[in-house]
Amino acid sequence: MTDAPAPTDATTTLDRDPDSIQRHLLDQDYLADRGLATAISLALRLGRPLLLEGDAGVGKTEVAKVVAAMLDLDLIRLQCHDGIDASQALYDWDYPRQLLQLRAMEALNESGAATTLDGMADLLYTERFLLERPLLAALRAGDRAVLLIDEVDRADDEFEAFLLEVLSDFQVTIPELGTVAAPAPPIVVLTSNRTRDLHEALRRRALYHWIDHPTMEAEARIIRLRAPEVPAGIARSVADVVARIRQLDLFKPPGVAESLDWARALTLLDVTELDEQAMVDSLSALIKDRDDFQAVRVALDDLLAG
Repeated sequence: MTDAPAPTDATTTLDRDPDSIQRHLLDQDYLADRGLATAISLALRLGRPLLLEGDAGVGKTEVAKVVAAMLDLDLIRLQCHDGIDASQALYDWDYPRQLLQLRAMEALNESGAATTLDGMADLLYTERFLLERPLLAALRAGDRAVLLIDEVDRADDEFEAFLLEVLSDFQVTIPELGTVAAPAPPIVVLTSNRTRDLHEALRRRALYHWIDHPTMEAEARIIRLRAPEVPAGIARSVADVVARIRQLDLFKPPGVAESLDWARALTLLDVTELDEQAMVDSLSALIKDRDDFQAVRVALDDLLAG
């Protein structure tokens, strides 16, 4: 990647020290610890991508969303998946519409309005037929956007190399249209669930922060922030039991999003005290795997023992 650019106009109006970032995130109902606030602060001030790793459901994706809201920027999300390629991430051509246009031009040629092959190509490969994907949209938006590259670990090595090339210069060349360069680099947040190791090249070029599951006290506070309708007692009970559940050998331990769903479900069921029947009735809002469900059912007494 190139040397870090100066802070962009989008971030100069915001106090960017860690304490201020922590307060701004809290204004967006996101409870960040000092380490995460510092990592975000440095990413904004140095103009570097921020790589966030952690288990599924700890709030990595939400960081990009709240940073975009905090800075009043557009959020552009690239969701990585197995087999993703450059055409799905950068741009593609609208081939059905191009084919219709080509048939129309052929019909004109038959009527005597001759068009050369080069002329046809010039008419077919224009902005009109360009399908803009997230990376191209982010390059064009520049510092008016936060680019979220979500679950980059799900992509393969080849795509990761392509991604590094794009993020190195923040410009791409579309053979038919020319070079598209970001007027100023967007803020970039990458997330990984660590299903595979990322290349050192990517790690070296980004700032790094590991997001762990919150403490019981922090999770209770998050529930109250995000779901104020949930009684304080239920929020504390949910946070306590979820912390115990995460210590079980589960395939998919519940994340913060599941804790919120569960707390809301208990509130809708008018539960005022968490007991075995309340857990059995509402467990589908928390556990999303059959084997995990059975494991939690077996451990109910221990989970509620306190």
